[in-house]
Amino acid sequence: MSARSSSTVISEDTISEEDALKIKEWEVERLQDEIAASQGIRIRRRPPTGPPLHYVGPFEFQVENEGNTPCNILEEIIWYKDKEVSQMKERTPLSALKKAISSAPPARDFLGALRRSYSRTGLPGLIAEVKKASPSRGVLREDFNPVEIAKAYEKGGAACLSVLTDEKYFQGSFENLEAIRNAGVECPLLCKEFVVDAWQIYYARIKGADAILLIAAVLPDLDIMYMTKICKLLGLTALVEVHDEREMDRVLGIDGIELIGINNRDLGTFKVDISNTKNLLEGERGKRIRQEGIIVVGESGLFTPADVAYVQEAGVKAVLVGESLVKQKDPAKGITELFGEDISCKGPSI
Repeated sequence: MSARSSSTVISEDTISEEDALKIKEWEVERLQDEIAASQGIRIRRRPPTGPPLHYVGPFEFQVENEGNTPCNILEEIIWYKDKEVSQMKERTPLSALKKAISSAPPARDFLGALRRSYSRTGLPGLIAEVKKASPSRGVLREDFNPVEIAKAYEKGGAACLSVLTDEKYFQGSFENLEAIRNAGVECPLLCKEFVVDAWQIYYARIKGADAILLIAAVLPDLDIMYMTKICKLLGLTALVEVHDEREMDRVLGIDGIELIGINNRDLGTFKVDISNTKNLLEGERGKRIRQEGIIVVGESGLFTPADVAYVQEAGVKAVLVGESLVKQKDPAKGITELFGEDISCKGPSI
């Protein structure tokens, strides 16, 4: 369908300022979609829409995936998150967040905590995840007390914690993040959020985050560059997550990346294969990661000491584990079972 198919040509003078703004916003969104597609990003930021009233060019457009149905669960989450963040921004503008930053608790060294743990134990530093539910597994723990779970993780030897803040799909919240920080837990905290706007980074910082997740399958290169700079400005560590070779190559092409997570879960099927970690760290990619001192985090599908040993041999120095720990009656004991030994400060160091 051509954007110029209308037989009536409308003069710019006849368009109201409000309509003109809507047209500009729509054009910017289309341009952003084109850039994302050129970088292999399959997750669309929002449902495709037709042009606003009075639109006469210059883009040719077509609405793909008729019915505006998300192609997978991640895209569904992102579409909802885009609307959710817009509403949150209206209630609390960015200017208000910037003013509140000065009263936020000081940021702690997330990367340093992972390095110290690796040095102390000879095993990948553990980022233990405080997670009540997931779209694929449902509720993981009915008696969910985020502060108690966080303290158990810390006692069991976790270097850092990951806290799910998405409410609709994971039954998490920023209140959980804030409660854990205020409870005196010393482990640095990763805000596990689906970031689509820099506003979320400021909000996470105010709520006590020391690090935040950025997903390469969702964010174009320019957004990752911009957001990692904001993270450094605020003292946060950016964990940039990749799923495949193309995403890894994109992220390695961005200056200043210090922490990369490899998610072993396929975005389309949700199947997990930990050999994905090994595949992405072979050859020139692995060599470059070692040369630049980037820490790699293995994510998803890690349940046994053999799983941890496999990804460590592939080159990871940290692992992010949630499901196999949070379901344990005693999460601290679950950590010992995951590694096959006691990695707490009371345990033997290697």
